[in-house]
Amino acid sequence: MTVQSVVARRREQRRERQSAAAVHPVAQPVNKLPVYELVDEAALQLIDDASMTILEEIGIDFYDDDALAVLAANGAVVKGSTVYFDRKLLRKCVSQAPTHFTQLARNPERNVIIGGRHITFAPVYGPPYVYDLDRGRRAATLVDFENFVKLAYLSPYIHHSGGTVVEPTDLPTHTRHLDMAYTHIKFSDKPFMGSVTSGANAADSVRMAEIVFGADAIRRQPALLSLINISSPRRLDDRMLSALKVYTRARQAMMITPFILSGAMAPAAIGGTLAQLNAEALAGIALVQMIEPGAPVVYGAFQTNVDLRSGAPVFGSPESQVALIVSAQLARMYGLPFRSGGMFTSSKIADAQSAYESMQVMLPAIMARVNFVLHAAGWLEGGLTAGYEKFVLDCELLGMFHKFLKGLDLSEEGLAMESIRSVAPGGHHLGTDHTMRNFRTAFYRAELFDYNSAEQWQTEGALDAQQRAHRQWRRLLQEYDAPALDSATNATLREFMAQRKAEIKPEY
Repeated sequence: MTVQSVVARRREQRRERQSAAAVHPVAQPVNKLPVYELVDEAALQLIDDASMTILEEIGIDFYDDDALAVLAANGAVVKGSTVYFDRKLLRKCVSQAPTHFTQLARNPERNVIIGGRHITFAPVYGPPYVYDLDRGRRAATLVDFENFVKLAYLSPYIHHSGGTVVEPTDLPTHTRHLDMAYTHIKFSDKPFMGSVTSGANAADSVRMAEIVFGADAIRRQPALLSLINISSPRRLDDRMLSALKVYTRARQAMMITPFILSGAMAPAAIGGTLAQLNAEALAGIALVQMIEPGAPVVYGAFQTNVDLRSGAPVFGSPESQVALIVSAQLARMYGLPFRSGGMFTSSKIADAQSAYESMQVMLPAIMARVNFVLHAAGWLEGGLTAGYEKFVLDCELLGMFHKFLKGLDLSEEGLAMESIRSVAPGGHHLGTDHTMRNFRTAFYRAELFDYNSAEQWQTEGALDAQQRAHRQWRRLLQEYDAPALDSATNATLREFMAQRKAEIKPEY
């Protein structure tokens, strides 16, 4: 085969891939499946009542004087750093949060709706390490951060650029939040998350969003959706509270999410875990509404259990899926958007364990009608590592979920009576008009899965899924083209970053 023919073939393959991508444009799915509910209304009320007892009698700690003053001024009982909520006050505050909202994207066609039947998939968040087949496990760098933002941008099944996709450990800790926000803005035009490591870093994120979208625009609709973790059991620390206050006063959206490991940070009982998780989430949501009534907020749940023999977190456990489904029911009962789920695994590579554990979490998330799925692609090693191969394999499954979420088509085209009438007994439907109209979209075809015969698979190198995924992410990055960014906006962002990097002092 000549060099010219090889080049021509590669061009043809690229056109085929681009044509296939056009068939599956970026589109936030609407969940048309019936929602799965595990417990009845009486059980939900029992959990709610236990949560209210925690809030009224046991209390939640807030380690921030300003937050304590707000809580006291709005009727909560404050004793030291512990806050007690009357259930009527709590319910009133929570009822002020919107049932859904729209987050802005740099490309308006990629705005996302958070809530209702809409579902948003976002990449992994927070790993300090990365893994790929070439170099193995290593500390993450800014180049890795950029690569994962690019891969998320390129996937038609990821709707959100995420936040700290990996920790760029080659950058100074006190200024890396600026580089991360800028990377999301420059290399993607999907929505993104802000920094939550301090109030000052949150303010920098808000300012950068204002440069891109305009200060007035982001007060009408949020441009940032950020993760506020509650440090279970029953406390909100000063760093998270400082970020929460900044985002709330700027009317930017937050996911208030208890980080709970049953058996360690909550009881070794899922009922008790749910009562505690619910109380913690509602306390944070109530504070947001006391500061800024009507501010967009998401009820979050990140729960799994520990192995009581080793103390290690267990991902994909049946108990954690029970907690996920019932947490979703609680969020709907309060009329709040819900965040949970993810492609969780304890495995260190994209192997059978990672596939089984990830599906064990993601399928319940789909069936429970989760609205925002953080960690939807790339998670390895209990969240310590982001995997390149795992990322693109997870995206393949997200594509399948996109098709699954559409449910059953019983339209005239879906019933296909025209095709049935045209085929004689013993014939086939391969060449009918209906098949020719629908052959590209009728069935989802996984690009990374092998459907060939064993003989053809061996002839083509006998590659396993991880090896095919390795080729895929490398090809995607080679073909990546950045979305256009206004030069004046880019210059203003760069100027702001330089100014802030000169101002911010390291915390030594």
